[in-house]
Amino acid sequence: MADQFSDIGRIEAIDQLYRLSAYNPVSGLSYSCDKGGTVRTAARLYLEGIDFNLMYFPLKHLGYKCVMGVVGELYADLARPRLLNVVLGISSKLDFSHVKELWAGVTVAAKEHGFVAVNLDLQPSNNGLFVSLAATGETSLLTGKRRMAAKSKDLLCISGSLGAAYLGMQVLEKGRQDFEKTGKQPDMTRYRMLVGDYLRPELDAAVVSKLEDAEIYPSYGYFVTRGLSDALKRLVRDSGLGAKVYADRIPFEGNTFQLGKELDIDPVSAAMNGGDDMRLLFTVPILQAEKFRRDFQTFDIIGHLAQPEAGAVLVTSEGVEFPVRAQGWPDQETI
Repeated sequence: MADQFSDIGRIEAIDQLYRLSAYNPVSGLSYSCDKGGTVRTAARLYLEGIDFNLMYFPLKHLGYKCVMGVVGELYADLARPRLLNVVLGISSKLDFSHVKELWAGVTVAAKEHGFVAVNLDLQPSNNGLFVSLAATGETSLLTGKRRMAAKSKDLLCISGSLGAAYLGMQVLEKGRQDFEKTGKQPDMTRYRMLVGDYLRPELDAAVVSKLEDAEIYPSYGYFVTRGLSDALKRLVRDSGLGAKVYADRIPFEGNTFQLGKELDIDPVSAAMNGGDDMRLLFTVPILQAEKFRRDFQTFDIIGHLAQPEAGAVLVTSEGVEFPVRAQGWPDQETI
């Protein structure tokens, strides 16, 4: 089988990629929404050199991760994935075998998370690889009716450790730099969990169904991919309430603090501002706290909503409150 796009052509390349998956080609994405359900959409663009480095990012993992970037947005809205549109911008340094690897990761993730149709297009790119995705999902009528207004003291619950992906990326970047200097392959065995969080994040495909079965309907949901600070600021803006997160309740991977010391990176700062963690943040009614703890043990309760005047704050173990501000502001108290 030819591996050069000049030998295959765009249409045949797309047909071959579909034959490698469980999906069939479609001319357009549309479907009928169940009566009363709400259609949700999510879109992401991933650019080589900005969002990923192909020196250490396996293409299959990259395809999988890109799909997680839109799936998480749907789950944060309590929507079930339905349709996925993918556009790949291919540079001359990639041949068809590389694109097959990337597409394999996309379709594995799409199948795991229940997309009923996937649309694919290929475009040439002069500036490296790019992956553009747009996803559509659907919430149930019952979910829409039962979501209640957020209140002060509602719990802030996160679906996994924070800061790990950012630190994992730093390990890979350091390894790349060392390899360029010495030509020796770095040993990353000690930090495989952190590196794995960056290269191949995973989300629970059943999270929406589990919440509905437990009759727990978060008032707000956010997909945390740009650090916890970003999600907290959006929550405060959207709810009109304050939000307090406690530093000693933030979950971390086992080797996070050891690696943070080696790289001179504060793990709490990585959690707040690092990005790429791909976690779900839900606000859960305080009256459902015990039920949530019992049924959702993979989540951690890291704080609560507060009165509006509190703003978004990080509370240290000593009880000192630091305001959560925009990243990069020259303020010594910025987290």
